[in-house]
Amino acid sequence: MSEISPAEARPSPAVADTPPADEAQGLWASLKEAVHGSRQDLTKLPIRKAIFLLSVPMVLEMMMESVFAVVDVFFVGRLGADAVATVGLTESLLSIIYAAAMGLSIGATALVSRRIGEGDPERAARTAVQAIGLGVVLAVPVSVAGVVFSRPLMALMGGSPWVLEHGVRYTQVMLGGMGSVLLLFLINAIFRGAGDAAISMRVLWLANAINIVLAPLLIFGVGPFPELGVMGAAVATTFGRSCGVVYQLYRLARGGGRLQVRREHLRLEPATMLAMMRMSGAGTAQALVGTTSWVVLARIVSTFGSTAVAGYTIAIRIVLFALLPSWGLSNAAATLVGQSLGARQPERGEHAVWTAGRINAAFLGSLGLLFVLFAKQVVGIFTHDAEVTAYAVSALRIMSASFLFYAFGMVLTAAFNGSGDTATPTVLNIACFWLLELPLAWVLAGPMGLGPTGAFLSISVAFSVMTVASVILFRRGTWKHRQV
Repeated sequence: MSEISPAEARPSPAVADTPPADEAQGLWASLKEAVHGSRQDLTKLPIRKAIFLLSVPMVLEMMMESVFAVVDVFFVGRLGADAVATVGLTESLLSIIYAAAMGLSIGATALVSRRIGEGDPERAARTAVQAIGLGVVLAVPVSVAGVVFSRPLMALMGGSPWVLEHGVRYTQVMLGGMGSVLLLFLINAIFRGAGDAAISMRVLWLANAINIVLAPLLIFGVGPFPELGVMGAAVATTFGRSCGVVYQLYRLARGGGRLQVRREHLRLEPATMLAMMRMSGAGTAQALVGTTSWVVLARIVSTFGSTAVAGYTIAIRIVLFALLPSWGLSNAAATLVGQSLGARQPERGEHAVWTAGRINAAFLGSLGLLFVLFAKQVVGIFTHDAEVTAYAVSALRIMSASFLFYAFGMVLTAAFNGSGDTATPTVLNIACFWLLELPLAWVLAGPMGLGPTGAFLSISVAFSVMTVASVILFRRGTWKHRQV
């Protein structure tokens, strides 16, 4: 039976005749409900309202995540191109860790949302425990290895002598604190899968507030704080994220949302862990394919010097600031897909995906146009170096021109993952990023003589092709029958 009632399909006379003042009051009430945290059953609400209640806190959460991406480079930019290059090269290494975190998060969101859609919060809580356990097991060796191998890794990435002498301390702190990144991603994914997106949002607010306050104090040595230079940014970021994790665990134990972890849930379930490992393994591979392509692209750009890397880093941070709120909308679609499948309402999930895609396209299309027109002014916020600015402006304009493609591609990829079908996005990532983007970047930047511009062009081409392929595969509908 179709989940879209005639009342949803066309506006009723009562809706059409609603005075503007009443509409504004209704919007304000929904906004307050979304930010505070809605307790309504998302599988029974009108689709647009369900998307709104989920996406508002998710967008705000992702905006806070994007603040992490720009705060460091904003303050570190005052220390020179080598310091910015340190942040950029380190972030390229961290992208591998982000891939593992995102892979675990994909599995956690898909399984938790499916259990909530089935009306089984107890099983959802047990699933959350298995996810956190996997995260802890992965975090310890990764953090230790990061500290030990920071210098050779930065040398492998083409870091300058200054980076290897002074910037490596930033890398050691960031890689050593990767446990906080893994758990922050993972537990927020659990909250989102349950439909408690407002809690995830507050976690990022707390972590970012601490980072924003501490970063300039530790970088420049304000008042009683030591002047740590570029390493101060890493200390502030890691401490802020760690505080966020503590708050997450407190909210899981306290309850008050759709999900509460109690003492009886604290036991291992091999079957659940195996299912999550299979799903998260594919999700991690999917994310690794995409994020390792950023590492290789950074390596290609680094052959043109620190100013090129600095320009690339600034442009990528600005793009992330634009795309991460859209990831929030995409995550809302993923949660609705998972819960709709759990409630045996696949058509509702499909309708939610296309609705979210259109909203995302309107947002990103408008923002992309602004970036193309005012790229120099936007880049000028982060640097006054003429050569760095030229590289950053070129990268920003090229990538922003394809934002309309990104908009639908992001939502469709998230929808596949939300259904538990992590294989399809993985294959698409391999084809578009490894087999298309990287060879194209090398050819355009090197043999064809376009330099860093060639690498920037390859990014837009790869994402555009992936979006077209995603649309074709999503319309086939095989994701509707995925069992998890």
